[in-house]
Amino acid sequence: MGNIIDAIGNTPLVEITSFHNNPKVKIYAKLEGNNPAGSVKDRPALNMIRSAIERGDIKKGDKLIEATSGNTGIALAMIASIYEMELELVMPSSSTRERTLTMEAFGSKVTLLENMEVCRDYAEEKAAKEGVFILNQFANPDNYEAHVKTTGPEIWRDTAGKITHFVSAMGTTGTIMGNSIFLKGQNPNIQIVGCQPTEESSIPGIRRWPKEYLPKIFDASKVDRVIDVDQQDAIDKARLLAKKEGVFAGMSTGGAFHATLQVANEIEEGVIVFIACDRGDRYLSSDLFG
Repeated sequence: MGNIIDAIGNTPLVEITSFHNNPKVKIYAKLEGNNPAGSVKDRPALNMIRSAIERGDIKKGDKLIEATSGNTGIALAMIASIYEMELELVMPSSSTRERTLTMEAFGSKVTLLENMEVCRDYAEEKAAKEGVFILNQFANPDNYEAHVKTTGPEIWRDTAGKITHFVSAMGTTGTIMGNSIFLKGQNPNIQIVGCQPTEESSIPGIRRWPKEYLPKIFDASKVDRVIDVDQQDAIDKARLLAKKEGVFAGMSTGGAFHATLQVANEIEEGVIVFIACDRGDRYLSSDLFG
């Protein structure tokens, strides 16, 4: 028995069967909403804080700051509370109210600003001027290393090494980078597929970054293919996952699933795993399920 952070990881891998008819193509969802703070971001949040403590960069009682679109912030808020650290989370004002309330429930301060780029600039400037420690998930190798250590090995184990395609939304790109490193280390023929919004779309948790804000941890050579996803397609697939498969997740998961189906329709056989990033109850105040 341990504390709640010991419950992070080892999330279920469940088969999705309602959307295609080829018995030689298997689709599985990695249910990251089953993590204690409700998303795939529990993994890098824990690894970023724990690794910084081990290096001596931070200690109990220190002040931290991080820019987030939501899920990383919630996970950091939970973990910072356990390590008794003060945390300020800087988030776009368009974020759902559930996110802010959850972060505050864990004891964190929330600052709402115009958009994600402004949030990132604010956090970096405050860290530089006031000496607050910034975790900087966009440039921190501890982000993707969490998936090298945990998510990738779990997927390899739970598919008995039979995975042929891995599909993930791309935000900070930590999830796709870490899983690519591990899975291609096991079998270089595994195809790594990322998804991003189309130019005119806005999908929470997936970004099409301006060049100057592209995460420093991103390495394009580790992604075999990027699929553009329309906002409405992401919404539709999130709704269908809930109604047909009982998988209640957010719009970024809908986007990843849309890309997954595109891949499934193109291949004759294979085992596709996509990341179901979080839980749908994080979006109930939006019109995602309205």
